[in-house]
Amino acid sequence: MRASLIVLALVLASPAARAGDEFAVRASEVADQKAVIATVEPVHQLVARARIGGTIAALSVKEGDSVAGGAQIAVVADPKLVLEMQGLESRIQSLRSQRDKAKADFDRAVELERRGVSTQVQVDAAKTALDVAERTLAAMGSDRDVVAQQMSEGAVLAPGAGRVLRVPVSEGSVVLAGETIATLAEDRYVLRLELPERHARFMRAGDAVQIGARGLEDGGAKREGRVRIVYPQIEGGRVVADVEVPGLGDYFVGERTRVYVNTGMRRAIIVPRAFIYRRAGVDYAKLADGSEVVVQLGAAQDSSVEILAGLKDGDLLVSP
Repeated sequence: MRASLIVLALVLASPAARAGDEFAVRASEVADQKAVIATVEPVHQLVARARIGGTIAALSVKEGDSVAGGAQIAVVADPKLVLEMQGLESRIQSLRSQRDKAKADFDRAVELERRGVSTQVQVDAAKTALDVAERTLAAMGSDRDVVAQQMSEGAVLAPGAGRVLRVPVSEGSVVLAGETIATLAEDRYVLRLELPERHARFMRAGDAVQIGARGLEDGGAKREGRVRIVYPQIEGGRVVADVEVPGLGDYFVGERTRVYVNTGMRRAIIVPRAFIYRRAGVDYAKLADGSEVVVQLGAAQDSSVEILAGLKDGDLLVSP
């Protein structure tokens, strides 16, 4: 009982609840806010492409998966490269045998020259044959390294961290070099909005905007975002801007929501909410002379409300 009396005393003592308080109505300049529809978009869309042509032997992601930068997305295999590698290995083995024979011939020529049986011309010829064999073997090894590098490029890697949006191929599909294997949305998301051309001059990078409830639902608490960039090109009579908002990572890419942006200034009458009361479904305000006027309410703020009709500049209100 004592607690109830204390709460009642505090309510009666609060400024919003005191009867007889006066408020002088004054029209003031307020920001003119317009609601526009914005969509959730990644700052960048990343495309993972096949570096070689062939058949997709393995596909390790699907739509909606989150991947890290450099993670393997798919493996493209080209049977021709395997056969080419086998052919190069066989030729390298043959060239090694020729090199070994040339080395043996050179050593024999040097020994015979030392004994006085052979000539310097024969030694030089054997040395030349050995050099040719070694260089031919080295060139074939370089060709093998090229094919090995091509085979390693069959691994398709994620160009950056993000979420997989589309995978237009499947295992067993034949792809060409440069063909898209997966499209990823970068981890960083923004709200992309379009404004009519007449409002473009009022928006600047760094401006604060109000974000409505998730989706296209009305009501709910608003949160603040900041204009990241206003694109300098106007398309179809509209200017495009990106708004940074914390916590967009759990939104769907392409999801729409309302954004309230400032499109200039206008004169409006703002009064404390405590001076407006409702009776029989109609909103009233009480003037200092005791008369009551019907008012039409506009957008509500923290503890005040905009009056669209019913009051004029200079009216004196008293709290009911």
